Amino acid sequence: MNPLLRKLGIELPIIQAPMAGVSTPEMAAAVSNAGALGSIGIGASDAETARSMIRAVRAKTNRPFNVNVFCHAPAVADPAQETAWIARLAPEFARYGAAPPARLKEIYTSFVVDDATQAVLLAERPAVVSFHFGLPAREYIEALRAAKIVLLATATSPAEGRIVTGAGVDGIVAQGYEAGGHRGVFDPTAPDDQLGTMALTRVLVRSLGVPVIAAGGIMDGVGIAAALLLGASAAQLGTAFIACPESSADAGYRAALLSPVSEHTTMTRAISGRPARCLVNKFTALGDEGVPAYPIAYDAGKALHAAAKSKGEFGYGAQWAGQGAPLARALPAAELVARLRAELEAATRLCLVNR
Repeated sequence: MNPLLRKLGIELPIIQAPMAGVSTPEMAAAVSNAGALGSIGIGASDAETARSMIRAVRAKTNRPFNVNVFCHAPAVADPAQETAWIARLAPEFARYGAAPPARLKEIYTSFVVDDATQAVLLAERPAVVSFHFGLPAREYIEALRAAKIVLLATATSPAEGRIVTGAGVDGIVAQGYEAGGHRGVFDPTAPDDQLGTMALTRVLVRSLGVPVIAAGGIMDGVGIAAALLLGASAAQLGTAFIACPESSADAGYRAALLSPVSEHTTMTRAISGRPARCLVNKFTALGDEGVPAYPIAYDAGKALHAAAKSKGEFGYGAQWAGQGAPLARALPAAELVARLRAELEAATRLCLVNR
């Protein structure tokens, strides 16, 4: 067993990605009970909802699990831009007999200014906490470390990897450009080299002295084996778990993921205000020009999806998915982990035979 697995307290080098809004306590518990690391995302939740989610996982497993928080810079409102975006979306709302919101608001509180959620984490003490979009203040990190919580953080570039390492985080999630969902860039306005999972993982393994977790486009045991051969200590899979019955993905999302639609994904800001990889759908077709800041734009995005969904149209949803989406399987989470384990073992044996 490699050092990261010992530190995390898990058997398999597999982490189910947090996926706020898709992962559930039932999914996280099932994955952890199967020997991998289950995760929940609380970035879209307030402190008491986060506490309830953590306790719901604990009610179903006594094994370690991961709690993920969003560390984006708090949004700066731009009323003129937001009004223009509302007007841009008004015809889409009208298609479904609805009116857009009169104004948009910041619907999530960033963990970097969320003392209440920090207090919940220190009180509940999940085994693992992970950061996305950046890092919180050093005092937050030090308090979590003092509570004996293992810390992970996403990096999309060598520069971000060095920042994470310098903060004393225990492991880096190397998120390649092919990954589904929100890109974990610290600054979404800065140039992005768009490194793929393979290149980013290998660069971070060679240049940094902390365990690296490969993330992006990995859907099966062969992909996990490839990540381990690159020197990763584990692989994180998100899209692979969306079609599990334990996920909260709606029927339209599942149907699209398990259809030829899955062959086409795109990086878009239109839905939430930050770059995120999504199945190509009616929302991604609107384009990114004039989108307000994250998560203010998400207020409009969620309202438009709700209006369209009420009329049976699912194409305005946040159907996050990575480029490996065509490999998705609709299996219970525990069964999927068992399948991944068998595939990983078979791929490892094949590698040994071919040496």
